[in-house]
Amino acid sequence: MSDLHPLLKTAQYRFIDQSTLGPEFSALQSFAMDDALSMSVGQGFSPTTARLWVHHNIVVLGIPDARLPYITEGVEYLKSQGYQVIVRNSGGLGVVLDDGVLNVSLIFPDSKTVNIHEGYDAMVQFVRYLFRDYTDRIEAYEITQSYCPGTYDLSIDGKKFAGVSQRRVKNGSAVQVYLDITGSGVERGRIMRDFYKIGKRTEATRFDYPDIDPNVMASLNELLGVEFSVAQVRDMVLTTLHEWTGNLSMQQLDGQEIEWFHKRFEQMIDRNKKALESL
Repeated sequence: MSDLHPLLKTAQYRFIDQSTLGPEFSALQSFAMDDALSMSVGQGFSPTTARLWVHHNIVVLGIPDARLPYITEGVEYLKSQGYQVIVRNSGGLGVVLDDGVLNVSLIFPDSKTVNIHEGYDAMVQFVRYLFRDYTDRIEAYEITQSYCPGTYDLSIDGKKFAGVSQRRVKNGSAVQVYLDITGSGVERGRIMRDFYKIGKRTEATRFDYPDIDPNVMASLNELLGVEFSVAQVRDMVLTTLHEWTGNLSMQQLDGQEIEWFHKRFEQMIDRNKKALESL
């Protein structure tokens, strides 16, 4: 415990598990949840919070993706492959979410005084600790030919299985990681490679969209030769938090948090209408 990142050291964790809500749980709701929790944690109404969530067959685009010259055709392609499409409110580009991908949000306080990189570093340490019994080879650096490439891509032997993003609201910050647990990383990479080929074609664009090689993507099961389920990793997260603090709250949204959630959910709906209004 003494060598944990300071952001991970807290007297109490709040644990919200939304990983089993099923396909009816909207990704728009999910991002609104993190906003509401960031406001609550940032104002001291809630302790540091871990939220787990799973979405089924949806591609979450970044704001620059919605500006692709042939975005209509790109979205039509994703829908033809069985994916819903939304635009998220945190940074980065498009990612593929399905029932083999576990998303973890760690919501920390004091974002106005804590350097943004501290949040990323805390999440990297969290993931390394989570899988410490299976590998010590998790690295954090940009996998340039992955989808949604970034400085805090998580990989093993050069193959990316996770990406980290961060959104700051008021005085709280939600650091989000998607973990490809089961399934084919190559197949997820192929979906996004073809999306960009269709959405960009040969047009010159002001934004530098990734040139994706699906072979640099993999799931943890593929990389480690294990057979994790999403539920097993969820339990590992819960065990880890209990080990660190021994003081867990399972409280769902309450009172003012519900009001914040509904307001942010409406904003997410409006944002998506504007971002994808031509589709």
